[in-house]
Order: sequence, then C-alpha cells, then structure tokens
Amino acid sequence: MDVKACIFDLDGVIVDTAKYHYLAWKRLAEELDINFTEEDNEELKGVSRMDSLDIILRKGKKEISQEKKEELAARKNEWYLEFVNEMKPGDELPGARHFLDTLKENNIKIGLGSSSKNAKLCLSLLDMTDYFDVIVDGTMITKAKPDPQIFLMGAEKLSERVENSIVFEDAIAGIESAQNGGFKVVGIGDAKILDKADIVRSSLAEVSLDELKSLNNPK
Repeated sequence: MDVKACIFDLDGVIVDTAKYHYLAWKRLAEELDINFTEEDNEELKGVSRMDSLDIILRKGKKEISQEKKEELAARKNEWYLEFVNEMKPGDELPGARHFLDTLKENNIKIGLGSSSKNAKLCLSLLDMTDYFDVIVDGTMITKAKPDPQIFLMGAEKLSERVENSIVFEDAIAGIESAQNGGFKVVGIGDAKILDKADIVRSSLAEVSLDELKSLNNPK
C-alpha cells in the first residue's frame, strides 16, 4: 500500500480522555438516578455528545425536552473539561509522539478525525497541535460515526485519496465509520473488541510503517 496519509481519532489513540468522559457521564447519570457502568461507557466511544446523552437516557427510560438535553450536555462537558485542563505534555498515550515523528520524517500527511468538540484544546494542552496538517472535529461534522463523513472530510482536506489513507481508531463505531468510507483501519486497543479492524495493536508504540505499507489496497 502506498501510504500517503494517516488520520487519527483522538480519544483512546493519541490520549486517553475516555476515562474523563466516563467520570463526567457517570456523575450526570447518577444525578438522573440512572445506573451507568464502565461497560455501559463502551457504547459511547466514538459517539457524539448528544447521541451519548440519548443512549444514557434510553438506558434510564427517561424522556426530557431538547432544551433540558442541551443543558445536561453542557453540564457534562464542564465536568469533563475540569479533568482535561489538567493534561500536559507527556500525558499522551505510549508511542503516540514517536509514531507521529516517524510519519513526519517519511513525509506522510497527518490528520485528526475526532467527534470531540474539545479536540483542539486537548492537542494544545499536550503541545501536539503542530503534528497535524488537518484537524476535523465535532464542530465541523453533521453526521456522527459510524457515518464516514469525518474521515472522508479529513482525506479531502489532506488532498489524498482514500486508498492511500489509513485510519487509526479505538472504537467499534469509529472502525465502522472508516470502513464505510473505504479506508483501511488500524485498531488501537483490545483485539477481541476491535476484531473488524485490518490490524489491531495495543498502542501506537506497536505500529510500524512497514506494517502499514503491507496492507492491501481497498477493493
């Protein structure tokens, strides 16, 4: 495969903010008298904020107005940001910075495709913004994963073809999103959960450029 671009999800691939999302959602769920576990949180990975709230409300069999939903989502985000604002360089996941350096050294374009509306803030706190040639976040998309919009937009902004671009994801919805767009996908996390990805590694520290080039082009 002629790899010319790599597009990364943020949470769970570059940095682990999923734990902060979980703590914030759990706090909100408890206020609504809804039981919310770490297992439940898996269903929210790669899903937009409002869609995540809808999943929690359905779990608790609660119906509320759109206005109230907006209020709850904003409150959750405030709690999440309290955690995020404590991040600093070095808090990125193992191998992330080194792998991005390797891509830069090989003139491979780098994009971010994250449903998070706080993606730019996270990268800034980690001092990693300059690695990315293009950033597509939750403020720019109209369709949530597993729709492929976010990754197709990333490839377009990078001026690269889908067949020359690889997506890195840690969530089932994200893997489906990339594959729906025709991309090859590297799963970052548990191979048992991410078995639909083309290859799965526990972190970016275990991914090699030669391995990416060995992937067959999409049909």
